[in-house]
Amino acid sequence: MAVPTPPARPTGDRPDHLLVVDDEPTVRELLRTALRYAGFDVDAAATGREALELAARRAPDLVLLDVMLPDMDGFEVIGRLRAQPRAHHPGRGGDVPVLFVTAREDRQALLHGLRIGGDDYLTKPFDLEELIARIHAVLRRTRGEQTARITVGDLELDPDGHQVTRAGRNVRLSPTEFRLLRFLMTNAGRTMSKSQILQSVWEYDFGGDAGIVDTYISYLRRKVDGGEPKLIHTVRGVGYVLRGPRP
Repeated sequence: MAVPTPPARPTGDRPDHLLVVDDEPTVRELLRTALRYAGFDVDAAATGREALELAARRAPDLVLLDVMLPDMDGFEVIGRLRAQPRAHHPGRGGDVPVLFVTAREDRQALLHGLRIGGDDYLTKPFDLEELIARIHAVLRRTRGEQTARITVGDLELDPDGHQVTRAGRNVRLSPTEFRLLRFLMTNAGRTMSKSQILQSVWEYDFGGDAGIVDTYISYLRRKVDGGEPKLIHTVRGVGYVLRGPRP
Protein backbone atom coordinates (compact mmCIF):
# COMPACT_ATOMS: atom_id res chain seq x y z
CA MET A 1 0.00 0.00 0.00
CA ALA A 2 1.06 3.60 -0.48
CA VAL A 3 2.79 5.31 2.38
CA PRO A 4 0.81 8.34 3.66
CA THR A 5 2.07 11.75 2.57
CA PRO A 6 4.09 13.24 5.43
CA PRO A 7 2.49 16.21 7.20
CA ALA A 8 4.05 19.64 6.75
CA ARG A 9 6.54 20.48 9.50
CA PRO A 10 7.32 24.06 10.53
CA THR A 11 10.78 25.19 9.45
CA GLY A 12 13.36 24.54 12.15
CA ASP A 13 11.33 21.87 13.96
CA ARG A 14 13.30 18.76 14.91
CA PRO A 15 11.74 15.59 13.49
CA ASP A 16 10.63 13.03 16.09
CA HIS A 17 13.30 10.38 16.57
CA LEU A 18 12.02 6.79 16.46
CA LEU A 19 13.87 3.58 17.32
CA VAL A 20 12.57 0.54 15.40
CA VAL A 21 13.46 -2.84 16.94
CA ASP A 22 12.66 -5.92 14.81
CA ASP A 23 14.78 -8.96 13.93
CA GLU A 24 13.15 -9.47 10.50
CA PRO A 25 15.28 -7.57 7.94
CA THR A 26 12.39 -7.06 5.50
CA VAL A 27 10.05 -5.67 8.15
CA ARG A 28 12.80 -3.55 9.68
CA GLU A 29 13.71 -1.97 6.33
CA LEU A 30 10.04 -1.44 5.42
CA LEU A 31 9.41 0.38 8.68
CA ARG A 32 12.57 2.44 8.44
CA THR A 33 11.77 3.55 4.88
CA ALA A 34 8.07 4.23 5.48
CA LEU A 35 8.62 6.13 8.72
CA ARG A 36 11.41 8.26 7.25
CA TYR A 37 9.12 9.11 4.35
CA ALA A 38 6.42 10.05 6.87
CA GLY A 39 8.78 12.64 8.35
CA PHE A 40 10.42 10.79 11.24
CA ASP A 41 14.11 10.42 12.04
CA VAL A 42 14.61 6.64 12.36
CA ASP A 43 17.23 4.34 13.85
CA ALA A 44 16.78 0.57 13.60
CA ALA A 45 18.03 -2.40 15.62
CA ALA A 46 17.83 -6.16 15.05
CA THR A 47 18.37 -7.26 18.68
CA GLY A 48 17.52 -6.09 22.15
CA ARG A 49 21.15 -5.43 22.97
CA GLU A 50 21.62 -3.27 19.88
CA ALA A 51 18.43 -1.34 20.74
CA LEU A 52 19.67 -0.58 24.25
CA GLU A 53 23.03 0.60 22.90
CA LEU A 54 21.35 2.92 20.38
CA ALA A 55 18.95 4.30 23.01
CA ALA A 56 21.82 4.96 25.41
CA ARG A 57 23.69 6.95 22.76
CA ARG A 58 20.66 8.89 21.56
CA ALA A 59 17.39 8.85 23.47
CA PRO A 60 14.45 8.22 21.11
CA ASP A 61 11.10 10.00 21.27
CA LEU A 62 9.33 6.66 20.77
CA VAL A 63 10.34 2.99 20.42
CA LEU A 64 8.63 0.55 18.04
CA LEU A 65 9.43 -2.74 19.73
CA ASP A 66 8.94 -6.31 18.51
CA VAL A 67 8.21 -8.79 21.31
CA MET A 68 10.09 -11.75 19.81
CA LEU A 69 13.82 -10.95 19.51
CA PRO A 70 16.75 -13.39 19.19
CA ASP A 71 18.62 -12.38 22.36
CA MET A 72 15.89 -11.21 24.78
CA ASP A 73 12.17 -10.61 24.52
CA GLY A 74 10.69 -7.15 24.16
CA PHE A 75 9.47 -7.18 27.75
CA GLU A 76 13.04 -7.47 29.03
CA VAL A 77 14.11 -4.73 26.62
CA ILE A 78 11.51 -2.32 27.92
CA GLY A 79 12.49 -3.08 31.52
CA ARG A 80 16.14 -2.33 30.80
CA LEU A 81 15.22 0.69 28.71
CA ARG A 82 13.20 2.19 31.57
CA ALA A 83 16.25 1.85 33.81
CA GLN A 84 18.48 3.86 31.46
CA PRO A 85 18.77 7.48 32.68
CA ARG A 86 18.79 8.83 29.13
CA ALA A 87 15.48 7.09 28.38
CA HIS A 88 13.74 9.52 30.74
CA HIS A 89 12.32 12.73 29.34
CA PRO A 90 11.29 14.90 32.32
CA GLY A 91 10.25 17.72 30.03
CA ARG A 92 7.60 15.42 28.54
CA GLY A 93 6.37 14.20 31.88
CA GLY A 94 7.20 10.54 31.52
CA ASP A 95 9.42 7.74 30.21
CA VAL A 96 10.06 7.30 26.52
CA PRO A 97 6.88 5.77 25.05
CA VAL A 98 6.92 2.23 23.65
CA LEU A 99 4.61 0.82 20.97
CA PHE A 100 4.75 -2.96 20.63
CA VAL A 101 4.61 -4.28 17.05
CA THR A 102 4.40 -8.05 17.10
CA ALA A 103 3.12 -11.17 15.40
CA ARG A 104 2.26 -12.67 18.78
CA GLU A 105 -1.49 -13.08 19.18
CA ASP A 106 -1.38 -13.95 22.86
CA ARG A 107 -3.57 -11.22 24.34
CA GLN A 108 -2.32 -11.84 27.87
CA ALA A 109 1.28 -11.38 26.76
CA LEU A 110 0.42 -8.11 25.05
CA LEU A 111 -1.49 -6.88 28.09
CA HIS A 112 1.55 -7.78 30.19
CA GLY A 113 3.59 -5.54 27.91
CA LEU A 114 1.19 -2.67 28.51
CA ARG A 115 1.21 -3.31 32.25
CA ILE A 116 5.00 -3.02 32.51
CA GLY A 117 5.12 0.28 30.66
CA GLY A 118 4.14 -0.14 27.01
CA ASP A 119 1.82 2.55 25.65
CA ASP A 120 0.12 0.73 22.78
CA TYR A 121 0.45 -2.26 20.45
CA LEU A 122 -0.27 -3.46 16.92
CA THR A 123 -0.18 -7.04 15.68
CA LYS A 124 1.35 -8.11 12.37
CA PRO A 125 0.31 -7.85 9.62
CA PHE A 126 -0.53 -4.19 10.19
CA ASP A 127 -1.61 -1.25 8.07
CA LEU A 128 1.07 1.45 7.67
CA GLU A 129 -1.47 4.26 7.86
CA GLU A 130 -2.81 2.93 11.15
CA LEU A 131 0.72 2.47 12.50
CA ILE A 132 1.66 6.07 11.68
CA ALA A 133 -1.61 7.33 13.16
CA ARG A 134 -0.92 5.36 16.36
CA ILE A 135 2.62 6.80 16.56
CA HIS A 136 1.33 10.37 16.25
CA ALA A 137 -1.38 9.67 18.84
CA VAL A 138 1.09 8.19 21.34
CA LEU A 139 3.50 11.12 20.88
CA ARG A 140 0.72 13.68 21.36
CA ARG A 141 -0.74 12.14 24.46
CA THR A 142 2.60 11.38 26.15
CA ARG A 143 3.73 14.96 25.74
CA GLY A 144 0.49 16.27 27.14
CA GLU A 145 -0.26 19.77 28.36
CA GLN A 146 0.83 21.41 31.58
CA THR A 147 -2.15 22.29 33.76
CA ALA A 148 -3.01 23.04 37.36
CA ARG A 149 -3.16 20.35 40.03
CA ILE A 150 -6.38 18.33 40.17
CA THR A 151 -7.81 17.17 43.50
CA VAL A 152 -10.71 14.79 44.14
CA GLY A 153 -11.13 13.84 47.79
CA ASP A 154 -7.70 12.81 49.08
CA LEU A 155 -6.47 12.03 45.55
CA GLU A 156 -4.21 14.66 43.99
CA LEU A 157 -2.66 14.74 40.51
CA ASP A 158 0.13 17.11 39.49
CA PRO A 159 0.41 17.22 35.65
CA ASP A 160 3.55 19.36 35.67
CA GLY A 161 5.45 17.03 38.00
CA HIS A 162 3.77 13.87 36.66
CA GLN A 163 3.00 12.86 40.26
CA VAL A 164 -0.03 11.35 41.98
CA THR A 165 -0.70 11.08 45.71
CA ARG A 166 -3.53 9.41 47.62
CA ALA A 167 -3.88 10.48 51.25
CA GLY A 168 -0.35 11.88 51.06
CA ARG A 169 1.12 8.61 49.74
CA ASN A 170 2.94 8.68 46.40
CA VAL A 171 1.36 6.49 43.72
CA ARG A 172 3.57 5.34 40.84
CA LEU A 173 1.72 5.15 37.53
CA SER A 174 2.74 4.30 33.99
CA PRO A 175 2.27 7.09 31.41
CA THR A 176 -0.96 5.54 30.13
CA GLU A 177 -2.35 5.03 33.65
CA PHE A 178 -1.50 8.65 34.41
CA ARG A 179 -3.36 9.92 31.32
CA LEU A 180 -6.41 7.78 32.14
CA LEU A 181 -6.50 9.00 35.73
CA ARG A 182 -6.12 12.62 34.63
CA PHE A 183 -9.03 12.20 32.19
CA LEU A 184 -11.26 10.68 34.87
CA MET A 185 -10.30 13.33 37.44
CA THR A 186 -10.84 16.16 34.95
CA ASN A 187 -14.34 14.75 34.39
CA ALA A 188 -14.99 13.87 38.05
CA GLY A 189 -18.65 13.15 38.71
CA ARG A 190 -19.42 12.49 35.03
CA THR A 191 -19.90 8.96 33.71
CA MET A 192 -17.57 8.42 30.75
CA SER A 193 -18.27 5.69 28.20
CA LYS A 194 -15.54 3.36 27.00
CA SER A 195 -15.64 4.97 23.55
CA GLN A 196 -15.16 8.42 25.11
CA ILE A 197 -12.21 7.11 27.13
CA LEU A 198 -10.66 5.43 24.06
CA GLN A 199 -11.00 8.61 22.02
CA SER A 200 -9.67 10.94 24.71
CA VAL A 201 -6.94 8.81 26.34
CA TRP A 202 -5.81 6.60 23.44
CA GLU A 203 -7.03 9.00 20.70
CA TYR A 204 -8.64 6.18 18.75
CA ASP A 205 -11.05 8.02 16.46
CA PHE A 206 -10.91 5.04 14.08
CA GLY A 207 -12.00 2.44 16.60
CA GLY A 208 -10.10 0.40 19.15
CA ASP A 209 -10.31 -2.52 21.54
CA ALA A 210 -12.61 -1.41 24.36
CA GLY A 211 -11.19 -4.21 26.50
CA ILE A 212 -8.04 -2.16 27.02
CA VAL A 213 -10.13 0.36 28.98
CA ASP A 214 -11.31 -2.35 31.41
CA THR A 215 -7.72 -3.54 31.80
CA TYR A 216 -6.35 -0.12 32.67
CA ILE A 217 -9.25 0.69 34.98
CA SER A 218 -8.34 -2.45 36.94
CA TYR A 219 -4.70 -1.30 37.11
CA LEU A 220 -5.78 2.10 38.44
CA ARG A 221 -8.07 0.56 41.01
CA ARG A 222 -5.27 -1.55 42.42
CA LYS A 223 -2.98 1.46 42.68
CA VAL A 224 -5.23 4.31 43.80
CA ASP A 225 -8.34 2.57 45.18
CA GLY A 226 -6.79 -0.02 47.49
CA GLY A 227 -8.33 1.53 50.57
CA GLU A 228 -11.51 3.40 51.39
CA PRO A 229 -13.37 5.32 50.19
CA LYS A 230 -13.48 3.97 46.65
CA LEU A 231 -13.28 6.71 44.02
CA ILE A 232 -13.52 4.79 40.71
CA HIS A 233 -16.95 3.30 40.06
CA THR A 234 -18.46 1.17 37.29
CA VAL A 235 -21.75 2.29 35.79
CA ARG A 236 -22.94 -0.99 34.36
CA GLY A 237 -23.69 -0.86 30.64
CA VAL A 238 -22.40 2.70 30.36
CA GLY A 239 -18.81 3.17 31.50
CA TYR A 240 -16.85 4.52 34.47
CA VAL A 241 -16.98 7.51 36.78
CA LEU A 242 -14.52 8.91 39.31
CA ARG A 243 -16.18 10.79 42.14
CA GLY A 244 -15.18 12.01 45.55
CA PRO A 245 -16.53 10.54 48.78
CA ARG A 246 -20.13 11.37 49.49
CA PRO A 247 -20.81 13.61 52.50
